Amino acid sequence: MKKVVDVSLPVGPVHPCFKEPLRIKCETAGERILRTEVELGYVKKGIEKIMVGRPWQETMFLAERVCGICSVVHNTAIVGALEEISGIKVPRRAQLLRIILNELDRMQSHLLANYSYCYTIEHETLAMYLLNLRETVMDAIEKMTGTRIMSAYVVPGGVREDVPDAVISDILSALDKVETELKRYVKIFETGKLIGLRSKGIGILSVEDAKASGVVGPTARASGMECDARANEPLYVELGWHMITRLEGDNFARIMLRFDELFQSSTIVRNAIGKLEAGPVRLGGKVTAGHVKHTIEAPRGDLTYDIAVDENGEVISVAIQTPSIMNVEVASHIMMKDLASAADVTSVFISADPCIACAER
Repeated sequence: MKKVVDVSLPVGPVHPCFKEPLRIKCETAGERILRTEVELGYVKKGIEKIMVGRPWQETMFLAERVCGICSVVHNTAIVGALEEISGIKVPRRAQLLRIILNELDRMQSHLLANYSYCYTIEHETLAMYLLNLRETVMDAIEKMTGTRIMSAYVVPGGVREDVPDAVISDILSALDKVETELKRYVKIFETGKLIGLRSKGIGILSVEDAKASGVVGPTARASGMECDARANEPLYVELGWHMITRLEGDNFARIMLRFDELFQSSTIVRNAIGKLEAGPVRLGGKVTAGHVKHTIEAPRGDLTYDIAVDENGEVISVAIQTPSIMNVEVASHIMMKDLASAADVTSVFISADPCIACAER
């Protein structure tokens, strides 16, 4: 049977609601969106190919440049893979410092995601509040690592340098500010009538569809699916991590879950700081030949580095699986299917917090 639509509506590749360029091709019947397809390819960098044949020291820096929003977790993932291949041990203080940095990075990423969503549904006041609060977290990251984005802080055997007590105090002060202001912003989001009309019951992803589709991270957990790579890390559990899920599976649930995880990340950072003891932050170690598939929990879900290196530490092959690959697919084919209004296309897509730079790397 021939497919008949009223009009094919293109959204993007340049759109004020998108952090990065992509095109969403929508097939419509009147105002209703029947189905969508996401067209990528605007920011392809070829980083995996560039890594091949290079020493691990160079690939560590290249990994950070997969994405500017989640550069810290790419740094942590590739170094973790090299450590697993080579049997390199990491001292406890360095492990805690890594968790502090990665949870601060998760906080800035979640704040940016929720800012983007609020901006998309035209609640610009709350959007600007969240974006401004993200700067507080970014300032803490800069004080800890010396830079806001490409820090190269995680290195084989530990971290690049220790963190002085004065910086630890600054991080705690930043958390105080974030927690205080965030409570007010969450209340605005949770009780706002406009927000409810644009968010509740829209872009629904059932737990059955979530399990069948391979979706990961907050997008999966907001549909009641329990999946988080941090569950496999005993130190995270020791620091108070627990699985956070919601059952509604709509735009509202995805944003609220990130708000919930912001408070949890703040608690984890506080607990990690409380357990910091004097000791080395870097033991060193030689990268040896081997192959491993290493997964950690990025702000958007499972991030996997499948990497092989030779006896000289040069990369033989590398494949990076980022969470946005699965989440973009699910947003396109399930969450955005049969939407009541074209205005919901961007909000549903942004609620999945897609990272196009990661997906196209």
